[in-house]
Amino acid sequence: MFFKKQIHWHKLFENEAAANNFVKKGGLNSMNIGNKKICIANTSEGFFAIQDKCPHNGASLSRGHCTNENSVVCPVHRYHFDLKTGRAKSGGGDCADTYPIEIREDGVYIGLTETIWKLF
Repeated sequence: MFFKKQIHWHKLFENEAAANNFVKKGGLNSMNIGNKKICIANTSEGFFAIQDKCPHNGASLSRGHCTNENSVVCPVHRYHFDLKTGRAKSGGGDCADTYPIEIREDGVYIGLTETIWKLF
């Protein structure tokens, strides 16, 4: 196999309280991690991360809003994207990239998948 996918974990916050200050419960905020702009959501089920760019029209999802059904709503065309799967709940068959978030003893982390090329 020449290509291998690997998750690299990036520390976002020192603790859960800092994460809650950055994104209030029921809210959204964006941050740049590496070369990606990520939308962070804080819902009743915890923190979720999804690409900030709407796959339908390119609008910033962090400028939309969260629903009680754990979806983010695009501010332009009102498409709903499931925060767990990234799949569109309304509209076309668009899908946004999602990223795992882990709350650990030493902070809050996000996992970004990178493709590694190896010859041997």
